[in-house]
Amino acid sequence: MSVITAYARARAVAAGVAQPIATVRHVHLAERPLVFVPLTLAGEANAPLAAMIGTDAEKPTLLTVPQPRNRDLRFAFAARLADIVVPYVDSFSHEVEPLRDTVCAVDAPQLIVPNPMGIEFTRLLGRSTRFRRTDGPYAVAPGVPLLGRWLTYFAERAEHPGSCALLALTDALSLHWATGQSALEDTNLAALMAWIDPPAESSGAQAAREAENPKVWPPAGPATDPEFDNQVLAPLIRAYDTSAPDSPARQRALDELEQALASQLEPTWHLMWRGIAHLRSLPPGVSVAGRWAADRRAFTDFHRYVSEGGAPQPRRDGAVAAAYRLNLLERARTTYEAERAFDDPLVMATHRLTGEAFQGTVVSVDRERRVPNEKGNLVTRPLVTVHTKDPVRLPAGAKVAAATRRSQTGLIVSVETVPDGTLVTLELSGGMGRAKVPPPGSVPALDEQLCYSGVLPENIPSPALPPVEETPWTHGGPPQPYEPSDEDAAEVWE
Repeated sequence: MSVITAYARARAVAAGVAQPIATVRHVHLAERPLVFVPLTLAGEANAPLAAMIGTDAEKPTLLTVPQPRNRDLRFAFAARLADIVVPYVDSFSHEVEPLRDTVCAVDAPQLIVPNPMGIEFTRLLGRSTRFRRTDGPYAVAPGVPLLGRWLTYFAERAEHPGSCALLALTDALSLHWATGQSALEDTNLAALMAWIDPPAESSGAQAAREAENPKVWPPAGPATDPEFDNQVLAPLIRAYDTSAPDSPARQRALDELEQALASQLEPTWHLMWRGIAHLRSLPPGVSVAGRWAADRRAFTDFHRYVSEGGAPQPRRDGAVAAAYRLNLLERARTTYEAERAFDDPLVMATHRLTGEAFQGTVVSVDRERRVPNEKGNLVTRPLVTVHTKDPVRLPAGAKVAAATRRSQTGLIVSVETVPDGTLVTLELSGGMGRAKVPPPGSVPALDEQLCYSGVLPENIPSPALPPVEETPWTHGGPPQPYEPSDEDAAEVWE
């Protein structure tokens, strides 16, 4: 937890309402997101019990599994879910546009779940369905393995820092508001929203305590309330099991079960759309569009791969693929943290407190300075001195950039402590064109207020990795290409 967030939490306790820790929205919100609220059966490995899903707050679709321990009913649930998810995903593949050196979908699908446990449910459901066969003794509906591959795609994108293909709403809200409760309690969507948007004449703390009552605000899934399980769910499932197929008693049990499950899902469903509306009230950060473009490219590539008959994602990455993916995630994390700071002064304030960034006033400018480069040619390298009262823990030689001048980098030449602060002298490069004398406005002016940061969106160097077919024996040797097997089709759902 950063100092800024800790301070905001203390202020939230004093004020009785969540405090903003962002001035802009750091996540992309699709115009037509697919909201997904799952429930699972307690004591079973990711056994789906019910789900509420849809793109319209007023028209949700309820899916239920009357006996989650029944394999056929589980896959019937997956088939119905596929009938919703797969057409939604495909609807974004029809309209494309040029993007850099490729063609990319104009928009991409976005799945929003209540909390991180919803992301884990999505990942496990994808693993449980993507390897299934549509023929043979364990055949499933044609859409089930395709659903599994897309759910796996969403879950893998959720691991990518800055990706918004699959969002946990509690994470997205906590990125922008600090409450007066713990981070663990913030994973309870009802309690989190109680702090962000408490009822009139009620404090966030009081509303959050009331939100912990499962009879008023059932858990946001995928786990259900134990009291509901024992007193309501178990008798209804027992009534369903003991009634004859196609009998009025079976239908009555099914209707009552659907009503009971709907009562558990509807409060969270409405909370989801309230939370999304609160996020939409914030203007998007400058870098959000670029990160969503990366999601659009990933979606376009994977949709093309699936359409061309590509195999399901493997159970485990090979050694080379795992190393490449780890490096990719590390670079994405560095870029994401830098972009958020440049977008948002409240995020940048954290780096200012740690000395990784500083804000100050330009007190000296040598805009016509020219020095020889590596080839001996003279190049323009202005010197700018900034007076700051922030702590500066960046050494000489560190590279920095200003939030308002992102295309121009500065190399710290010296850091001098003075009685009323610190003088930081920078050598500037980039963003000045090719003229010998920089054009007006391309170099900071005297008395200009600037915030320079050493947290830059620069790539982490990629290690020299061997080709996949040359994976050394110490790392398992070249991985075998995946081929669907009967064992995959018969695998226990987990």
